[in-house]
Amino acid sequence: MIKWIRNAVVNGLTRKRPLPNTPLSDFQRIRHELKPCDVLLVEGRSRVSDVIKIITQSSWSHAALYIGRLHDIEDPAMRELLAQHYHGSPERQLIIESELGLGTVVRPITVYEGEHLRICRPRGLGYKDGQRAMGYAIGRIGTAYDVRQIFDLARFLFPWSIMPRRWRSSLFSTRPGKSTHTVCSTMIAEAFGYIHFPILPLVKRGEGDQVQLFMRNPKLCTPSDFDYSPYFDIIKYPFLDFQHHVEPRLLPWRGAATLTEEERGLYLTQVDTQDESLYDDTQ
Repeated sequence: MIKWIRNAVVNGLTRKRPLPNTPLSDFQRIRHELKPCDVLLVEGRSRVSDVIKIITQSSWSHAALYIGRLHDIEDPAMRELLAQHYHGSPERQLIIESELGLGTVVRPITVYEGEHLRICRPRGLGYKDGQRAMGYAIGRIGTAYDVRQIFDLARFLFPWSIMPRRWRSSLFSTRPGKSTHTVCSTMIAEAFGYIHFPILPLVKRGEGDQVQLFMRNPKLCTPSDFDYSPYFDIIKYPFLDFQHHVEPRLLPWRGAATLTEEERGLYLTQVDTQDESLYDDTQ
């Protein structure tokens, strides 16, 4: 009975809204741009994605680690381990991710075709370190998804003054040990922490202008941290690229398409944009 209830809750949280008719990202360009050890950010469409967006105040609700194709894994042992979990074509582009209802899995990147995506590339990451980080992620395949950690993160991010003590986060109250559960960004943060690559470290200045870095607790890492990090380059490929037009005003703003009732509250029609009162800030 408990398992049935759990599965029903998970299915409800992971049920996705339909894809938009026109995606925000050019998937084909993104898939050809990706390099092993890139972090792929996803703007999810499920209920749990909405919860994560609210908690983190970001449009990015999910992160996946791109590992390339099977032959991109240099270590034979890691390549064999990966092959035990993935039985598709060796030419498929693969990601490792942790997702509610699935745990930590390896899947082809095509599962995110049509989604709003962004590439975060670790700046200056060497080949050997990249292989070690991907090897760590491969070793995490099969671990369960930690739902409790999402609520722990939510409690941690709320102001302590308004949060009853018994509801406050326990992320730092337990002794560190080997975790058997993880969430998407935690697994990736651990992989980069394994090679001491910074995401959003604490920087403290000591005597003689010396500085020291402190690695952030990976359980506090969110998908948006890779977007904010100064140590990752952001690569975007919009579905409609300004480079194909002389200037923004020549984009296809005019046409016969109509907005739904919900969309009319969020977007302006060509008739609306001709109303000068919308741009009058004196009202």
